[in-house]
Amino acid sequence: MKRQITLGIPKGSLQRSTTDLFEKAGYKILVRDRSYVPVIDDPEIRCLMFRAQEMARYVERGVLDVGLTGQDWILENQADVVEVAELVYSKSTTQAYRWVLAVPEESTIQSVQDLEGKRIATELVQATRQYLQRNGVKAEVEYSWGATEIKAPLLVDAIVEGTETGASLRANRLRIIDTVAESTTKLVASKPAWADAWKREKIEILAMLLTGALVAERKVGVKMNVPRARLDDVSSQLPSLHTPTISSQVDPEWVALEVIIDKAVARDLIPKLKKAGAEGIVEYPLNKVIY
Repeated sequence: MKRQITLGIPKGSLQRSTTDLFEKAGYKILVRDRSYVPVIDDPEIRCLMFRAQEMARYVERGVLDVGLTGQDWILENQADVVEVAELVYSKSTTQAYRWVLAVPEESTIQSVQDLEGKRIATELVQATRQYLQRNGVKAEVEYSWGATEIKAPLLVDAIVEGTETGASLRANRLRIIDTVAESTTKLVASKPAWADAWKREKIEILAMLLTGALVAERKVGVKMNVPRARLDDVSSQLPSLHTPTISSQVDPEWVALEVIIDKAVARDLIPKLKKAGAEGIVEYPLNKVIY
């Protein structure tokens, strides 16, 4: 019987961006409506779907060999797992997800010290208590079952809420006081799975391909034709992972040059390459970049 690893896919806000990332890494995942058992096109992987909030708990227990969840929920669950790779992606941005302390715009609270004896609502109870302890503040922290933004000032003095852009907080007339914690998505493994040579190798391959897909999102490939007489002029304009790849052409007076660059600089770089003497410039997307 073929061996398998059991992989946890986060259900909810990260679900679509996670399946998109896996597709870029070379894995096709099909999520059927109302099903918690996605289908993946790798017979050595079995998928289950859980909320990110509880993923680390199930990895620690061995229900899952490996799963994707936020650093925030690893801390909140105090889960004893192996952090295999950091995967900086989210539903909206590539920035770290922040848990922030926020109060109503009209509140007199200006810092965490002003919360002494106050009440705070959050889903991230344990991490918030640790944050208050680090700051020497004693305050009541209660679990919020959702709609946290509307609870201040009606029910609590402040909230700790997760945000990527801060838009929802501003829409609810809340003012950010401080960042309680930052979180990125982590690929985590159970200790028994990590100790199993076959499973560990499979998990490491998965981590490599997912990381490579994320790196590729920030890169593009550029290839061009360059007269040999202008090669130094063109090459001097090129940043790359290492050095440009240069290939001979049928015409001995020309070479083909290819390089991988940051997507953010391509717009400004291509006109410079053209001016330096490059022709037939082609920019193309990448699926994976493995260092």
